[in-house]
Amino acid sequence: MRGPKDPVAPTLAFVESPVQLLNVLEWAYRTARRDSRTPAPRAEPPPLCDAVPRQPEQRDITPLAGDLLVVVLAPHDPMTRGQLRRMTELARDQGHRVRWEEARGGPGAPVSTVGSLAGPLRRARRVVIGDPFSRYVQLLLTLTRARELVVVDDGTATMEFVSQLARGERLVRWHRRTGLGARGLVFAPVAATARRKLTPNNRRTVEVFTAMPVEPPPGVTVTANDFAWTRATHGPPRLTRGTDLVGTSLVETGVVDPERYLAAVTALARDHGATRYFAHRRESTDKLRRIAAVTGLEIVRPELPLELVARRGPIARTVLSFPSTVVHTLPLALAGTGVGVAVCDIDPTWLTEHASPRAEGFLAGVTGTAREVRRLPRVPVPVARVAEGTP
Repeated sequence: MRGPKDPVAPTLAFVESPVQLLNVLEWAYRTARRDSRTPAPRAEPPPLCDAVPRQPEQRDITPLAGDLLVVVLAPHDPMTRGQLRRMTELARDQGHRVRWEEARGGPGAPVSTVGSLAGPLRRARRVVIGDPFSRYVQLLLTLTRARELVVVDDGTATMEFVSQLARGERLVRWHRRTGLGARGLVFAPVAATARRKLTPNNRRTVEVFTAMPVEPPPGVTVTANDFAWTRATHGPPRLTRGTDLVGTSLVETGVVDPERYLAAVTALARDHGATRYFAHRRESTDKLRRIAAVTGLEIVRPELPLELVARRGPIARTVLSFPSTVVHTLPLALAGTGVGVAVCDIDPTWLTEHASPRAEGFLAGVTGTAREVRRLPRVPVPVARVAEGTP
């Protein structure tokens, strides 16, 4: 729900994907446990605006529950929206307030959304974001006076964010080419202001809450995300035989050639006895139909992030993935269950001519820094056979 009746929240969290919301819940759980071990008086919001009424203390399931308002900046994609709806139910079950914003609902939606959030943003003591590359989030950051900024994981993009912040570079997603374009040039001043807001100083702290291996810039605090909330509230799963294969959206983002990807999935399914294919929420329906027809794999479209789906089970004893977030997160979420995670590298010949020059190095880094995973050799991809529909 949205509107002026929302009580003032010392902590605002902005999310645009199910994984971001999952990691906000993980951050809230860890923060609540940390605060409960070291009791302290509740800090008053800084005097940043006039006549802000003091709100009564609220304490629900966790010490943080009454203080946190999660704002969902809803995307267009139906699969993402569906997973986000399910995740908001879990957030409310934990006692957190959730405000769903149709932030992309029409030409006037952005102006309406930003206008309605300006007041809460200026009053918030702490702001949590899931995607520092999002132009929507960057615009909102220009309005905040928060003394604490927290960036939670949006997958492997966190690795690139931290690297760019350390080098003082503008924030650009790793799979995009470096050209700004007309819209980028118009938005450049906003992006620059947001990057400055994400740089700590004597008035503002910056924390990165992540499961990824990162080297923080000076002044940035890194807190490890070990998926304690996921492990405490879900599972352990029932294990099945065989192998589960995890899909990726590298084709949809223009990084990997679709025929070579299909050939690689076919070879991996055959060689490792895979029976199920967990689709990424951004994978196209046509692509998934082809995978099912060629490989015979059962296509599973998860209703929640894979970390939760795997923890709830059933899940195979071996989970096979291409370079992606899950090679870092699944070993943490499934710790102690007996599930093994294996990763197959992306061969440079699979990349499209439109792929960013940084793509090869970035994907290699995702795999090379993963812990507790088994590395598989790159697979040959007989493109011609697959293109003809031969399994």
